[in-house]
Amino acid sequence: MKILFICYGNICRSPMAEMIFKNMIYKKDLGHLINVESKGISAEELGNDLYPKAKAKLIEKGIPIERHFARQVERNDYRNYDLIIAMEKSNIDGLLCIFKKDKENKIKLLLDKDIPDPWYTDDFESTYNDIYLGCEKLLKEILND
Repeated sequence: MKILFICYGNICRSPMAEMIFKNMIYKKDLGHLINVESKGISAEELGNDLYPKAKAKLIEKGIPIERHFARQVERNDYRNYDLIIAMEKSNIDGLLCIFKKDKENKIKLLLDKDIPDPWYTDDFESTYNDIYLGCEKLLKEILND
């Protein structure tokens, strides 16, 4: 299974989700079954590393950090991933502009609400908690627990 996490710039929420989810699947020895990546809707941050406060929050929580380079969603990503998980409704709108439609129902919100962008709110703790909760729910859904 291939999962793609999406946020606006791919420097805070979606790479946090990627690394949190990778840690969860690693702990359950599922890394060989589930591939996880992240991208952004915008090109503004292309090539940039994880935002320093996002990185610090992951380290504080004991989540292993991988080298990160912000990437932008491309049209062919729709066929390359089984699930495309957005952090907020506006990300879904952006995805639909790129993909044109979601005929296979692959695009979903991580939670049943928008996860605020900590780049603006500066509340990385709440963002971490929301993403962690969403990742737990997603993994349970995938494993049918």
